[in-house]
Amino acid sequence: MAALIYGLCALTSITCLVLLFRSWRASGARLLFWSALCFGALSVNNVLLVVDRVILPVEVDLGYARLAAALVAVLLLLFGLIWEED
Repeated sequence: MAALIYGLCALTSITCLVLLFRSWRASGARLLFWSALCFGALSVNNVLLVVDRVILPVEVDLGYARLAAALVAVLLLLFGLIWEED
């Protein structure tokens, strides 16, 4: 059951990435671009979670890689919000 939930979370974040990127391409709003990049990093985080918890054995821990991807996602969105202050 957990594998299904992890997979659906990864699929949802990838879908958000695609929709935000398509919306950015149509409108040119830079905040959509930064949000798409954030969801790209969150997608990497969720895919790493699936790989870590479902595919790889227990001895392998991708926790630091997942934390790094989440940190990159938050920093991208924060930079985009600060950059688009007007």
